[in-house]
Amino acid sequence: MAAPKLRIDNVALRFRSRTGAPVTALENISLVVEDKEFSVIVGPSGCGKTSLLRLVAGLIEPTEGSISLDNTSINGPGKDRGMVFQSYTLFPWLTVQNNVEFGLRIAGIPAAQRRETSRRYIAQVGLTGFERLYPKQLSGGMMQRVALARALANAPAILLMDEPFGALDSQTRSLMQEMLLDLWQGSHKTVLFITHDIDESILLGDRVYVMTARPGRIKEMVEIDLPRPRTVEMLTSDAFMAIKRRIMHSIHEEAMRSVAIERT
Repeated sequence: MAAPKLRIDNVALRFRSRTGAPVTALENISLVVEDKEFSVIVGPSGCGKTSLLRLVAGLIEPTEGSISLDNTSINGPGKDRGMVFQSYTLFPWLTVQNNVEFGLRIAGIPAAQRRETSRRYIAQVGLTGFERLYPKQLSGGMMQRVALARALANAPAILLMDEPFGALDSQTRSLMQEMLLDLWQGSHKTVLFITHDIDESILLGDRVYVMTARPGRIKEMVEIDLPRPRTVEMLTSDAFMAIKRRIMHSIHEEAMRSVAIERT
């Protein structure tokens, strides 16, 4: 049996707060993401979802445990991981095309190849004709499309997405979900996706990992056995609602436990 694409083994993250108090953000986190799988992490606010993604990105180091991608330990940032954040992380002084080409230029890819690659991914996210515009001329949804095209243009082994649609209005968010589903259906890129939106997690994911309240642990893994390709019409199906009730109940338990801890 092939090894998983991403393996997280018994990871913990501890640090001291600004007041010097010890904080355990994550504890005993273990999960796997298989090749070409779309895995999603959900959980109550403050459970450490983003911290876990930053560990996978190599932006911070775990206090305990190990993380490996393609059987290689992660010890820092690398081009094998593409990141898409909630905030719009485009370079405001670069055009859409130059933003998408940025990583390719750093990697020394020839100009003609950069242009061909960037235009291909710009087309995939539906922004053909907008290549010469600057971020300030784009809507929020369009900026996230550029960020996604930039990440994909670098051909990462895994795409890491930290609530990428969280700042968008509901209609734009729905359109972005549909676009991402279409892109993933065409490429089957391995994805680890963070969200607080339960509907989004079920619509997109093959597996949904539910985290506990702090210190964050994996409470359960929910297999999403809904057929693909998926559409937003599934959101009201009986099968979808049954999965949603299970995840909602699990997260609600953790949210209530978090409130109880804060009151003690």
